[in-house]
Amino acid sequence: MASSIFLFMLSLLLLLPSISSNITTIPLSHFHRNPHPHPHPHLHPSQHLNNLAASSLKRAHHLKKPQTTTTPVFSQSYGGYSIPLSFGTPPQTLSFIMDTGSHFTWFPCTKNYQCVNCPSYLKPFIPKLSSSSKILGCSDSKCAMFHNKSPRFQCQACRPNSKNCTQMCPAYTFVYGLGETTGIPLSETLDLPTRSVPDFHVGCSVSSTHQPPAGIAGLGRGPASLPAQLGLKKFSYCLLSRLFDDTNKSSLLVLDAGKKSAKKTTGVIYTPFVSNPLGPERPAFSVYYYVGLRQIKVGRRSVKIPYRYLRPDSRGSGGTIIDSGTTFTIMAPEVSQRVSGEFARQMAAVGYKRAEEVEAVSGLKPCYSISGTKSAAFPVVTFHFKGGAEVALPVENYMAIAGDDLVCLTIMSDKELGGPEVSSSGPSIIIGSFLLQNFYVEYDLQNERLGFRHQRCN
Repeated sequence: MASSIFLFMLSLLLLLPSISSNITTIPLSHFHRNPHPHPHPHLHPSQHLNNLAASSLKRAHHLKKPQTTTTPVFSQSYGGYSIPLSFGTPPQTLSFIMDTGSHFTWFPCTKNYQCVNCPSYLKPFIPKLSSSSKILGCSDSKCAMFHNKSPRFQCQACRPNSKNCTQMCPAYTFVYGLGETTGIPLSETLDLPTRSVPDFHVGCSVSSTHQPPAGIAGLGRGPASLPAQLGLKKFSYCLLSRLFDDTNKSSLLVLDAGKKSAKKTTGVIYTPFVSNPLGPERPAFSVYYYVGLRQIKVGRRSVKIPYRYLRPDSRGSGGTIIDSGTTFTIMAPEVSQRVSGEFARQMAAVGYKRAEEVEAVSGLKPCYSISGTKSAAFPVVTFHFKGGAEVALPVENYMAIAGDDLVCLTIMSDKELGGPEVSSSGPSIIIGSFLLQNFYVEYDLQNERLGFRHQRCN
């Protein structure tokens, strides 16, 4: 299959203003899988939540037990955030899902791009129309970034650092969850609003299964990531409220390649990144942004969470990551049950009754009917992080609307992912994007810390 892709791509390839600045801003908006607004007007809110819940579980399955080379998977619903990026000469602007849980960037490529079990697609990148498109050669040291092992064994005609090697870099296959994507590593020009970046290494995917109608912009840790290739000192974003789904509202992704500075951003609280001790044994985990979650409070009560779930062990199990590609927040069963159990206990104490029929449809629990309540009151959920950072969440960040006067907690258990091997491996807690709506989130890469600031993003 790889050789046919090589020949196909080879035959095809043979046939925003720049200003001086270290800061680049890119519009950030909700990802729409259908270019027309309200593609499912008759979908009940609880069924919509079920789609998001299923998407979050599939994503968590991928993050907790990934292949070595990975890209995220999104189910055919809503929940992702997209950014426009321009590649090529002249530039071709495409839509990319912003993903902090992977470090590869790739786009649907060529007019003959094939995708099985996928929604309708936005326009792909056309290498033939770009004078700067180049297939990576085996002699390029960055060829290895696209493979889980050194490609040298697949480049037998080339000696290390050979200048006369004409063999192409082998095709990549990024495998995850239910799908995969296969293509050719390219060197291309990335055209940013502030500068032009030549020799950016990006994947040109020509065949995929179970993929969203967009590319993936990998902002995770790793040599192939957008931050690494752009030499960023930090990047930040502010996630619009889900209330602005299917609108033209947008916020900004800010890419900062300025000088190193220990200065803190005004009003931002920080927690240090936590290193995963697993190292080269499971390199996929090294892509994630681990943070030191120390405590979760529901109302005034602290939830007792065993320490083994709060920090990754030598096998890479446990710990907390923050992931823009997961919608709802996913926790190991032992953690989720304690959090949701305390939440349900406090809700029952003030007279709220469970809406079990909504729980069955939405896949979330506990759910409640607030009909007849003039002003519904919910226990405040607070996350405490290493370094003293404390995040008290607005109710709309952990309670989702499931219909008229119906709401559900969006902190889920991963017990539906599979047996003990799956649920006990990988991060125990995955903080999804729903939990961080209307939060400014800063990834300070030089100072190894994550920052939060509650604000309106629109």
